[in-house]
Amino acid sequence: MIVVPHGRKPETTPLSLAVDRSDPGAPLIQVGGDLAYTTAAPLREEIDRVLAEPPPVIVLDFAGLLFIDSTGLAVIVHAWREGQHRGTAIELRAVPRFLGTILDLTGVTGLLARSGPPARPRMDRPTASV
Repeated sequence: MIVVPHGRKPETTPLSLAVDRSDPGAPLIQVGGDLAYTTAAPLREEIDRVLAEPPPVIVLDFAGLLFIDSTGLAVIVHAWREGQHRGTAIELRAVPRFLGTILDLTGVTGLLARSGPPARPRMDRPTASV
């Protein structure tokens, strides 16, 4: 699917998405082009669609990514946050160097490395022994 946002600048590249559900336990979403404010909505919608029946893992393949802005980064964080709520891990594949740098600088790499929801503090109180 090619998404061409209305009123885009000629120098931008439309977002492309390809979804492979052949492995129901780890659907693959391939992302190409520009993941930016004017193009990010279809990826977010696809992530939400996949999470409707949450698989153990969603794989986001960025081999074709050319550009990402803060909105595109927010979609990745959205995928992680919603995955945490549903027990789905988010795996990034074929991450271009520029994206890896952005993920590291913003702390998103650390978020993605977490395997489950944050641990809750225990509220148990030790019982007194007499």
